[in-house]
Amino acid sequence: MDVRKLLAGLALAVACLPGLAADAGGYQQPSPAIRELLDAPQLPRLLISPDKQSLAVLELRRFATIEELARPVLRLAGLRFDPGCACPQQITPVQRLKLRSLLNPDAPERQVELPAGGVFHSFGWSPDGQRFLLERRMEQASELWVGDTASGRIRPVAFLRLSTVLAQGDPVWLNARELIVTTVPDRRGPLPQAARVPGGPAVQESVIPGRASPERSHADLLRNAHDEALFDYHARSTLTLVDVVSGLSRDLGGPALFSSVANVGEGQYLLTERLIRPFSLSLPWDDFPRVIELRQRDGKVLRELGRLPLKQGVALDGVLPGPRAFFASPGNDAAVFWVEALDGGNPAARVAYRDRIMRLDAPYTGEPQEVQRMPHRFSRLIFLDDGQNALFSEIDRQRAWTRTYLLPLNGAQSRPLFDHSLRERYRHPGTPLTRVLPSNGRTVAIAAQGELLLSGPGAGPKGERPFLDRFSLKDLTTTRIFQSAESVYEQPLALLDGGRLVTQRESAIEPPNLFLRDGTGSSALTRLKDPTPQLRKIRRELITFKRADGVELSFWLYLPPDHKEGERRPALIWAYPLEFADNDTAGQIKGSGNRFSVWSGLSPLHLLMDGFVVLSDATMPIVGDPRTVNDSFVEQITMNARALIDKAEELGVVDIKRLAIGGHSYGAFMAVNLLAHTDLFKAGIARSGAYNRTLTPFGFQSERRNLWEAKDVYLKLSPFLYANQIKEALLLTHGEADNNSGTSPIQTERLYQALAGTGAPVRYVSLPYESHGYTARESVGHVQWEMSRWLTSYLGDPRAPGEAGK
Repeated sequence: MDVRKLLAGLALAVACLPGLAADAGGYQQPSPAIRELLDAPQLPRLLISPDKQSLAVLELRRFATIEELARPVLRLAGLRFDPGCACPQQITPVQRLKLRSLLNPDAPERQVELPAGGVFHSFGWSPDGQRFLLERRMEQASELWVGDTASGRIRPVAFLRLSTVLAQGDPVWLNARELIVTTVPDRRGPLPQAARVPGGPAVQESVIPGRASPERSHADLLRNAHDEALFDYHARSTLTLVDVVSGLSRDLGGPALFSSVANVGEGQYLLTERLIRPFSLSLPWDDFPRVIELRQRDGKVLRELGRLPLKQGVALDGVLPGPRAFFASPGNDAAVFWVEALDGGNPAARVAYRDRIMRLDAPYTGEPQEVQRMPHRFSRLIFLDDGQNALFSEIDRQRAWTRTYLLPLNGAQSRPLFDHSLRERYRHPGTPLTRVLPSNGRTVAIAAQGELLLSGPGAGPKGERPFLDRFSLKDLTTTRIFQSAESVYEQPLALLDGGRLVTQRESAIEPPNLFLRDGTGSSALTRLKDPTPQLRKIRRELITFKRADGVELSFWLYLPPDHKEGERRPALIWAYPLEFADNDTAGQIKGSGNRFSVWSGLSPLHLLMDGFVVLSDATMPIVGDPRTVNDSFVEQITMNARALIDKAEELGVVDIKRLAIGGHSYGAFMAVNLLAHTDLFKAGIARSGAYNRTLTPFGFQSERRNLWEAKDVYLKLSPFLYANQIKEALLLTHGEADNNSGTSPIQTERLYQALAGTGAPVRYVSLPYESHGYTARESVGHVQWEMSRWLTSYLGDPRAPGEAGK
């Protein structure tokens, strides 16, 4: 016998086994067609300056690398940060930056030269648009750079080391030349060292009789006293005033655990939040105790406004009693507003009013005044640029409903403006257009001549047609001033003098570009090219239908470039379940066939390039009373799936004997439940999901009840407990460092063990250094390879009609 032939035959046989084919170890590459798409440049990000004169064109890097994810990182109190640069672990690098005139596309562009070394990121305009900011991450520092819009030249602010461990938002502008940043303290002492031998155990205790403390499942929490010391050391920062014209900076007082800074009025005062001890071993940093203070421009404390305790013992969907959610007026009145609960923070309490808004005026020596009471829970406050009013919204938790009111800041009676379901799309009034005040950099809603400008997607039964309306605050009438044509997807961005409008227009074959509209027509302001022309060969169609009980469903049908008329191919259904309070909103259409196809790196649509049909964004509504909607979760996703399959068969493009179901996160949870409770699919793909609800006992997604209040529901919705019923091939992926609440990697580890132990074909891919979403080029390519190979193994070659998988 020829030993070489025997070994070659054995190798071929092993390669044909599901789960082992071409598995040589290490990161694998997807097909050349998918790799080409993944490596194609992204469309640039276009940012209009606040003065509407300039345009920043940012070319951002699409993926990180495994080497970057492997950088030293600390995971403390629910945060992940690089201790060397005192900045978040993950940033989006700016590869190239160009500036140009917004309204004169023929004017020469200014290329901003980014010096070599480090990583530039976090572009932002000054309030007047005359300058811009960038941050640069270095190995041992995070720098602030200031650029001149007219010349494009940039320079660093000397002797400044930013600290964005806690305060991760944009710098706080006081005016067009001064801003506040948080910086690493100059003298913060030696790094805390862990004891070689622990001094004792870490202890947690709940000792308040009758006071429940229902906490969601969090990752990266503090574990011991050394973690607490490290968190305090790295998160502590100093408020620093920077003059972007002179480049000088000076500290404002001593260091603290500043988590938030806001400009009050027109730069007169500062509103700060800082964390205080005791920290918690069971809660993340944003639930730690904190102090809210008003400060002078020099950092000196004027008045303490509130002292929030540790957020422990708070009901699910509840809030802390006492002052919370502080807001600073953007006008020269320099008033401060906040919200207080009138129900003790308990959503189950029966009260006439649940929250109230309070106001305190400068010089902040008097007592605060009540401005507004509301019957439901406060959700949002945005100031208008008229200096006299604001918009505030509340949420009716029982009905999943929201209301928005016009709030006079002088304490006069508010007026209801909008009232609709939280899931409403067809009758949604839109959201206010905003502008940045050049005097202090604050963002406010435009209220020209007593009218709001409301922009929305314009959803309807035929898809989305974005609009811009004028809404009269006097008589509550609406006048439509723009709506996208049916042949394109055009979004209003900014209203200029003389009624001119800047829009972003795209179509199925044209990338998004900026246009200027006036009374005579429109002209192009940018001319971006298609980075992935191969995608234009893909056919896309919105398919609508009904499930058995009459609820409207839909999906986007994608056919691969080489699909032939009358050909039935294996398909992947990719979905994500959503809860709705009524049938009407559950059936509303999302999306438009006129959108330019741009896929994320993890999109299952890449499988089209390997020949599969994809039914994407398949609606999976769960309809019912928000309090008990999950009681029929399994029955409703089954009804949805049956209707989807029936429609797919009717279309004549899908081989329903070769169907797979897939999803990410809650979509993965849905997919595995369908495999556990039905025989509708031949294979599944579940990424970064949760499968054992006893590990998330205090609620998940929209579920408000805890495990002991709805034990049967928690158990029924745990596909882990039905692992013996899953016979279909299941591909599981998970980031090994997933820090998303409820989706710890142990969820996938235990499901894999259960399926392997009961004999199901299953494969578990744990991605090094990745979190809930996967960001490294290597990881993204490997996941696409895994998905394509899995579907080919179990559904068959998509280009070989009728070929069954293994």
